[in-house]
Amino acid sequence: MSRRRLFCVSALLATLAAVAPGHARETVPFKDDGLRPGTIVVKTKERKLYLLVGDGKAIRYPVAVGRRGKQWNGAVRIDAKYVEPAWSPPEEVRRDNPKLPDVIPGGTPENPMGARAMTLSGGGQYAIHGTNAPKSIGTFASYGCVRMHNDDIIDLYARVRVGTAVVMDP
Repeated sequence: MSRRRLFCVSALLATLAAVAPGHARETVPFKDDGLRPGTIVVKTKERKLYLLVGDGKAIRYPVAVGRRGKQWNGAVRIDAKYVEPAWSPPEEVRRDNPKLPDVIPGGTPENPMGARAMTLSGGGQYAIHGTNAPKSIGTFASYGCVRMHNDDIIDLYARVRVGTAVVMDP
Protein backbone atom coordinates (compact mmCIF):
# COMPACT_ATOMS: atom_id res chain seq x y z
CA MET A 1 0.00 0.00 0.00
CA SER A 2 1.36 3.41 -0.90
CA ARG A 3 2.27 5.82 1.84
CA ARG A 4 -0.37 8.32 0.63
CA ARG A 5 -3.11 5.66 0.54
CA LEU A 6 -2.12 4.47 4.03
CA PHE A 7 -2.32 8.04 5.30
CA CYS A 8 -5.81 8.47 3.78
CA VAL A 9 -7.05 5.20 5.30
CA SER A 10 -5.58 6.17 8.68
CA ALA A 11 -7.20 9.60 8.51
CA LEU A 12 -10.57 8.06 7.64
CA LEU A 13 -10.36 5.59 10.53
CA ALA A 14 -9.39 8.37 12.94
CA THR A 15 -12.35 10.44 11.76
CA LEU A 16 -14.75 7.54 12.22
CA ALA A 17 -13.36 6.79 15.66
CA ALA A 18 -13.84 10.43 16.67
CA VAL A 19 -17.62 10.16 16.26
CA ALA A 20 -18.89 9.37 19.73
CA PRO A 21 -21.49 6.63 20.12
CA GLY A 22 -24.96 8.14 20.19
CA HIS A 23 -23.88 10.99 17.92
CA ALA A 24 -23.97 9.02 14.70
CA ARG A 25 -26.69 7.06 12.94
CA GLU A 26 -26.78 3.52 14.30
CA THR A 27 -29.07 0.51 14.71
CA VAL A 28 -30.12 0.05 18.32
CA PRO A 29 -32.59 -2.04 20.36
CA PHE A 30 -36.00 -0.35 20.64
CA LYS A 31 -39.08 -1.32 22.64
CA ASP A 32 -41.75 -0.56 20.04
CA ASP A 33 -44.81 -0.59 22.35
CA GLY A 34 -46.91 -2.07 19.54
CA LEU A 35 -45.86 0.44 16.89
CA ARG A 36 -45.44 -0.87 13.37
CA PRO A 37 -42.09 -1.15 11.58
CA GLY A 38 -41.59 1.94 9.45
CA THR A 39 -42.92 4.28 12.14
CA ILE A 40 -40.77 7.27 13.06
CA VAL A 41 -40.53 8.11 16.76
CA VAL A 42 -38.93 11.38 17.86
CA LYS A 43 -37.90 11.42 21.52
CA THR A 44 -37.65 15.12 22.26
CA LYS A 45 -35.85 14.82 25.62
CA GLU A 46 -33.21 12.57 24.03
CA ARG A 47 -32.94 14.67 20.87
CA LYS A 48 -33.07 11.43 18.86
CA LEU A 49 -35.22 10.17 16.01
CA TYR A 50 -35.90 6.44 15.69
CA LEU A 51 -37.02 4.66 12.54
CA LEU A 52 -38.50 1.34 13.65
CA VAL A 53 -37.18 -1.49 11.49
CA GLY A 54 -38.82 -4.44 13.30
CA ASP A 55 -37.58 -7.26 15.51
CA GLY A 56 -37.17 -4.82 18.41
CA LYS A 57 -34.68 -2.65 16.53
CA ALA A 58 -34.58 0.89 15.20
CA ILE A 59 -32.20 3.14 13.34
CA ARG A 60 -31.36 6.01 15.68
CA TYR A 61 -30.42 9.44 14.34
CA PRO A 62 -29.29 12.48 16.33
CA VAL A 63 -31.57 15.49 15.79
CA ALA A 64 -32.31 19.02 16.94
CA VAL A 65 -35.82 19.61 18.23
CA GLY A 66 -38.00 22.51 19.32
CA ARG A 67 -36.64 24.92 21.87
CA ARG A 68 -38.55 25.66 25.09
CA GLY A 69 -42.08 26.76 24.25
CA LYS A 70 -41.82 25.39 20.68
CA GLN A 71 -42.04 21.68 21.46
CA TRP A 72 -45.10 19.60 20.70
CA ASN A 73 -46.17 15.99 20.91
CA GLY A 74 -48.65 13.72 19.23
CA ALA A 75 -49.05 11.50 16.21
CA VAL A 76 -48.94 12.84 12.64
CA ARG A 77 -47.97 11.54 9.21
CA ILE A 78 -45.53 12.60 6.54
CA ASP A 79 -47.72 14.42 4.03
CA ALA A 80 -45.10 15.42 1.43
CA LYS A 81 -41.43 14.93 0.55
CA TYR A 82 -39.11 17.49 -1.07
CA VAL A 83 -35.57 17.50 -2.48
CA GLU A 84 -33.66 20.73 -1.77
CA PRO A 85 -36.86 22.63 -0.95
CA ALA A 86 -37.25 26.37 -1.09
CA TRP A 87 -38.23 27.86 2.28
CA SER A 88 -40.68 30.60 3.16
CA PRO A 89 -40.29 31.66 6.78
CA PRO A 90 -43.49 31.13 8.81
CA GLU A 91 -44.99 34.25 10.41
CA GLU A 92 -43.57 33.39 13.85
CA VAL A 93 -40.05 33.10 12.45
CA ARG A 94 -40.50 36.30 10.44
CA ARG A 95 -41.57 38.17 13.61
CA ASP A 96 -38.33 37.13 15.30
CA ASN A 97 -36.23 37.75 12.16
CA PRO A 98 -37.92 40.53 10.14
CA LYS A 99 -35.00 40.88 7.72
CA LEU A 100 -35.52 37.38 6.27
CA PRO A 101 -36.54 37.31 2.62
CA ASP A 102 -39.97 35.99 1.62
CA VAL A 103 -38.41 32.90 0.03
CA ILE A 104 -34.96 31.33 0.30
CA PRO A 105 -34.23 29.16 -2.75
CA GLY A 106 -33.58 25.46 -2.24
CA GLY A 107 -30.00 24.27 -2.44
CA THR A 108 -28.51 27.56 -1.27
CA PRO A 109 -26.30 27.76 1.84
CA GLU A 110 -28.75 30.21 3.47
CA ASN A 111 -31.66 27.77 3.21
CA PRO A 112 -32.31 26.22 6.64
CA MET A 113 -34.16 23.19 5.19
CA GLY A 114 -31.00 21.46 3.99
CA ALA A 115 -30.91 18.66 1.44
CA ARG A 116 -34.37 17.14 2.02
CA ALA A 117 -37.59 17.90 3.86
CA MET A 118 -40.65 15.89 4.78
CA THR A 119 -43.62 17.97 5.90
CA LEU A 120 -45.93 16.71 8.62
CA SER A 121 -49.72 16.63 8.65
CA GLY A 122 -51.76 18.29 11.34
CA GLY A 123 -52.17 21.81 10.05
CA GLY A 124 -48.89 23.06 11.43
CA GLN A 125 -45.82 24.19 9.60
CA TYR A 126 -43.56 21.45 10.89
CA ALA A 127 -41.17 19.21 9.00
CA ILE A 128 -38.37 16.74 9.44
CA HIS A 129 -35.55 18.29 7.43
CA GLY A 130 -31.84 18.71 6.93
CA THR A 131 -30.01 21.77 8.17
CA ASN A 132 -27.46 24.37 7.18
CA ALA A 133 -26.50 24.57 10.88
CA PRO A 134 -25.08 21.11 11.70
CA LYS A 135 -23.79 22.29 15.10
CA SER A 136 -27.44 22.62 16.20
CA ILE A 137 -27.91 18.83 16.02
CA GLY A 138 -28.28 17.43 19.51
CA THR A 139 -29.80 20.66 20.86
CA PHE A 140 -33.17 22.30 21.48
CA ALA A 141 -32.91 24.78 18.62
CA SER A 142 -35.91 24.89 16.28
CA TYR A 143 -39.38 26.42 16.14
CA GLY A 144 -40.83 22.89 16.34
CA CYS A 145 -39.28 21.16 13.34
CA VAL A 146 -36.95 18.19 13.61
CA ARG A 147 -33.51 18.98 12.15
CA MET A 148 -31.11 16.30 10.95
CA HIS A 149 -27.63 16.18 9.49
CA ASN A 150 -28.00 16.37 5.71
CA ASP A 151 -26.54 12.88 5.18
CA ASP A 152 -29.02 11.51 7.75
CA ILE A 153 -32.08 13.20 6.22
CA ILE A 154 -31.03 11.84 2.80
CA ASP A 155 -30.83 8.36 4.33
CA LEU A 156 -34.18 8.65 6.15
CA TYR A 157 -35.88 10.23 3.10
CA ALA A 158 -34.97 7.15 1.03
CA ARG A 159 -36.36 4.77 3.69
CA VAL A 160 -39.83 6.28 4.21
CA ARG A 161 -42.76 7.38 2.08
CA VAL A 162 -45.66 9.81 2.21
CA GLY A 163 -48.10 8.49 4.81
CA THR A 164 -45.42 7.24 7.21
CA ALA A 165 -46.55 7.59 10.84
CA VAL A 166 -44.53 10.00 13.01
CA VAL A 167 -44.86 10.01 16.80
CA MET A 168 -43.49 13.01 18.69
CA ASP A 169 -42.75 11.83 22.22
CA PRO A 170 -41.89 14.46 24.81
